[in-house]
Amino acid sequence: MLEGLSDRLQGIFGGLRGKGKLTEDDINAAMREIRLALLEADVNYKVVKNFTAKTKERCLTAEVLDSLTPAQNVVKVVLDELTELLGRTDSQLVLSGRTPNVIMLVGLQGAGKTTAAAKLAYLLREQKHSPLLVACDVYRPAAADQLQTLGDEMGIRVFRGDGKDPVGIAKDGVRDAIDNLRDVVIIDTAGRLHVDEAMMREAADIRSAVKPDQILMVVDAMTGQDVVNVAQAFAEKVDFDGVIMSKMDGDARGGGALSIREVTGKPIKFISAGEKPDSLEAFHPDRMAKRILGMGDVVSLIESASKIHADEIEEEQTERLLHAQINLDDFLAMNKQVRKIGGVSKLVSALPGGDKALSKGQVDTTALDRMETIIFSMTKEERQRPDILNGSRRARIAHGAGVSVTEVNQVIKKFNETKKMMKQYMPSVAPSGKKGKKGKKKGRRMRGIPGMNGMGMGDLKKLQDMIEDTDK
Repeated sequence: MLEGLSDRLQGIFGGLRGKGKLTEDDINAAMREIRLALLEADVNYKVVKNFTAKTKERCLTAEVLDSLTPAQNVVKVVLDELTELLGRTDSQLVLSGRTPNVIMLVGLQGAGKTTAAAKLAYLLREQKHSPLLVACDVYRPAAADQLQTLGDEMGIRVFRGDGKDPVGIAKDGVRDAIDNLRDVVIIDTAGRLHVDEAMMREAADIRSAVKPDQILMVVDAMTGQDVVNVAQAFAEKVDFDGVIMSKMDGDARGGGALSIREVTGKPIKFISAGEKPDSLEAFHPDRMAKRILGMGDVVSLIESASKIHADEIEEEQTERLLHAQINLDDFLAMNKQVRKIGGVSKLVSALPGGDKALSKGQVDTTALDRMETIIFSMTKEERQRPDILNGSRRARIAHGAGVSVTEVNQVIKKFNETKKMMKQYMPSVAPSGKKGKKGKKKGRRMRGIPGMNGMGMGDLKKLQDMIEDTDK
């Protein structure tokens, strides 16, 4: 969504890097360009004014102007101020000791409340909670049916009540959660096309009836800076605790995401980019700021990778991987793990400059799909013994997959390169249970990667800390 702003800012910084020493005129010119870029991204004009004033003041210090790398210091100042604008620290959803915890969602019609409610329930269930969805939107046609369908797809219980009285449904939903041992209740309230007294009064009545632990406002990121006025109205009438920013995968300018924290004082707690149940993720201001400035977000990628359960990989497959004796079935399994992280697009976008490469079409995001099609066109024996793939077999596979023989050859070449690389980095693996000189059992270990001996899934946090230290 913020791709246009990201490109503009990176272009501005690129011009600064070409200068060995910066003058006050250079800083002023850069601030004018940054101001225009933010305004074009539909960021609230008051927010833009404050942001550029603070950034300019910091950039004009002797520490920046007289340094050996002034352009890098300007980038650091902008990164710090952008992080401050989005919210200096993460604002996580903290559940109280009360059972059940009640979370109430509010917002305008079309902002994505119902979908956000289901995604939040899915996220909490992944965190070992037992959520209940309560359908309190009795006005929008099929609103309760939509929530029911989403709940059924995710295997999450939905309470619909009598379908007439929103306040009564909310109270009965909390009671149902207690009766069925649910520890979290998520209430999906009704919205309107615009802010009106009836909607605000109903939201206030539900709040008084169930006394929610958290009130989250769902905001459509594609609304732009108009979202600030809506958020201010809800803050005055309902006093929400945080924001869920939906539709972050849209192609709008997205200035609302940069404006809402500064204007309302309410933190963004979650962002949603996609339709899949797992597309709701916690919002990290520093990581978003780095993404906007083209620095990538490797830490989030590591966190996504750490969610892949080690027990999903069979013991026989693990043994082959450790000895670099992989086959094409293992190659398919590796591709499956990449998909679970979010696919090629997410993998590339997390790297510095990745978003720009994707937008310019420099990355083939369909490569994995074609690779899988080719491998699925092989027989079981061919996948397990790739060395038997002669010319006639490759021609048959190409015909079955609807591709050229050249593409089949490329897949085999990539497979062989991967196998060769694995042999290089995992040359020595001591079998589990083998006794060493002093009678102690030796576990499997990997050698050949400096500083990462024996690193497994449990060490991802260490790797995350290493990356954060490097960033600093």
